[in-house]
Amino acid sequence: MAKSEFTKKDANAVATEYGLPKVNNVKQIESELESGCSDFLIETTRGKFVAELDSRKSELELKREHDLVLFLRKQGFPSRAPQADRRGRHFQDFGGKNLSIYRRIDGHVLNSDSVSAGQLENVGRVLAELHLVTKAYKKGGENHFSFDRVAELYDSVRGRLPSYMRKIVRTLDEELDYLENYLEMKLPKGTIHGDVRPSRLLVKGDKVVALLHFEIAGRGKFILDLATAVNSLCFSGGNYDLKRFESLIAGYESLRTLSLAEWDAFPNELRFSAFRFTIARLNDFFESSVEARQQINKDVQDFYERLLILRREKDGGMESMLMAMATGYDYRKYQKVKAVERRTR
Repeated sequence: MAKSEFTKKDANAVATEYGLPKVNNVKQIESELESGCSDFLIETTRGKFVAELDSRKSELELKREHDLVLFLRKQGFPSRAPQADRRGRHFQDFGGKNLSIYRRIDGHVLNSDSVSAGQLENVGRVLAELHLVTKAYKKGGENHFSFDRVAELYDSVRGRLPSYMRKIVRTLDEELDYLENYLEMKLPKGTIHGDVRPSRLLVKGDKVVALLHFEIAGRGKFILDLATAVNSLCFSGGNYDLKRFESLIAGYESLRTLSLAEWDAFPNELRFSAFRFTIARLNDFFESSVEARQQINKDVQDFYERLLILRREKDGGMESMLMAMATGYDYRKYQKVKAVERRTR
């Protein structure tokens, strides 16, 4: 049976294995990590570390994740990298779970209720930086975000949905048919995070000090990664917030300019992202404990609500975002032309 706690005695044994200083205290970190994963703060005489216990990932999945984040750290990207033990291993078995040790990064999880324009700009910039620096990374894992994989997951979930969800099933069926015909596949691709949301972001002031949890990172469309961030960070109080959207996009485009094809595909990628997470959370419902199902039900409703707004079946700020997308590319070109005109006067 997998071990579910991590004591001071455990931490001192691990500290010896990893060559860490003497442990003064250990406490569990409250977080939004999925079932099967727990984080513990290890306070030593010389600094703080985080122990992550994970029973979800296979050794191969963990090796792939560690390989990517170690590459990112070498490029100076703001992420956390696993410490190596005395034998050079970046994780080890601990009571049936995989144990990884990270140096604690000074910062706090992004608060989506009070996120600032500066924080959103920096999230956009960090996401663009990820898409640029991983051009040199040639070990991208399997695509977790393809339409075919999501459609296959929906097929496995659909038959288990209760009859009272008949209306939701009808909407999801329609959305699946729509996306199959209108998703654009020939867009810029590379390594994407795939799950940018507040619990994955550590900030200090406006600065993003770390993008965390690359377990589902893989090769995919850059615009889908951005759309996922928009759905997570630019939706507040049942509405899409145009100012949040503009701040996030401004940060992203300060490093990587979106193509006209990406702007055109943006609305459908938002829909696909909302559809994908609705299906994923429905699947989680059937695989989770009774205690976890209440939160999962809320998550399903939250993503389904986004989908209804993106389908323009419900008011929620989508019209202003569509206008911003429709004019974003032309406006940026206009700004470049005016800048050239000013330089040549």
